[in-house]
Amino acid sequence: MKWFIFFVAILSTLLSKAQQEAQITQYMDNMIYFNPAYAGSRDALNASLLHRQQWVGIDGAPVTQTFSLHTPLKYESVGIGISALNDRVGPLNQTWLNADFSYSLRFRQHDGRLSLGVKGGLNFVNANLSQLNTTELNDPSFAQNYQNQILPNIGAGIYYHSEQWFAGAAVPRLVNNSPEFGELEFDDRQHYYAMVGGYFNVNRMLKIRPSALYKMTMGAPFAFDGTVAFIFYDHLWLGTNYRFQESAGGFVQYMLTEQLKFGYAFDISINRLMRHNFGTHELLLTYDFYFKKKGVVSPRYF
Repeated sequence: MKWFIFFVAILSTLLSKAQQEAQITQYMDNMIYFNPAYAGSRDALNASLLHRQQWVGIDGAPVTQTFSLHTPLKYESVGIGISALNDRVGPLNQTWLNADFSYSLRFRQHDGRLSLGVKGGLNFVNANLSQLNTTELNDPSFAQNYQNQILPNIGAGIYYHSEQWFAGAAVPRLVNNSPEFGELEFDDRQHYYAMVGGYFNVNRMLKIRPSALYKMTMGAPFAFDGTVAFIFYDHLWLGTNYRFQESAGGFVQYMLTEQLKFGYAFDISINRLMRHNFGTHELLLTYDFYFKKKGVVSPRYF
């Protein structure tokens, strides 16, 4: 697809009143990005890396990298974490740096925990408009580059989990930031997330883990991700996912050790973009560091 066609899509995004944030297929392994209350919930120091290449074959298509690190503290009701995300779409590049804090309430009647979380961070926005091929030669509206506009933000979330199921809701960015890039305005609005899922045993060999992630923001279509993972012998994860009116695909994850997991996901578009790209690819690597002498549940299913 030529640069001009994608330029129209980018321009529409920049001028719109809202913008959908980066999407992740293997979101179950990146929930701290959406919900700060997830920090420390794995009862171990967890590190996660992800690379996502969306709509391969389209110039300027989204490319996303994430990194997260979170752990419970010695006082186990408190969890802390840091997370970073780099997202590039055409001439626009954003880098989020966040710190996360959670506090968990335990219940005497059952083993569930209710966590409340807050997030604070900075978004570094760069707009390299001179990279665009415009229909009007030397258009002054797109002759400049805008570097490192810093947008502070805060967020909050709630997360409940027991041994077999979880539910949560979060608003990772509560502040509306609207910087201007020449004649273009970038409007970073609140995104609301709700998540739910769990797992159940079928037999000694197989577990099934359904999950769903709902996303909503003013001025943009709602987004719904549904996922089902089939877990064989606690080592091999085969899953399928569906993103409402946008994409469908599958993923495979493998526990290389009790602490190290590798994952790969592939999506295909189910809308008009299907004819113009070769799918979306995603690589994941996650590791749990265990420092306690007492036993820790492994593997973790969410």
